[in-house]
Amino acid sequence: MTVEDQYRYMISGYLGIREMDDYDLKVYILKEIEEYLYAFMEQNPSNDFSFQEEWDQIEKEVPLYRKLQDALLVLNRIEAPMELVLLVKKRLKELKEEKNDL
Repeated sequence: MTVEDQYRYMISGYLGIREMDDYDLKVYILKEIEEYLYAFMEQNPSNDFSFQEEWDQIEKEVPLYRKLQDALLVLNRIEAPMELVLLVKKRLKELKEEKNDL
């Protein structure tokens, strides 16, 4: 996995957590993910990566299901509360069931 790929899944995970309205403390987790992402970018710089362009593309084109899957990777990295991990898994299950019903 390239550094740019890691940037992408962290951005995608952040955007996935942003959709978790049923988690009251999401603002704090989003701040923690932001800090982790910026620290990662400082330690692993890339000249070939346009943060804002990638952010916009991921926000528009990546489906919620994928964002939530990426969120699980990010939550593991920051050692997030298990409550949030379980909520994300529950949401993924609901999305999968909705997709199967179509």
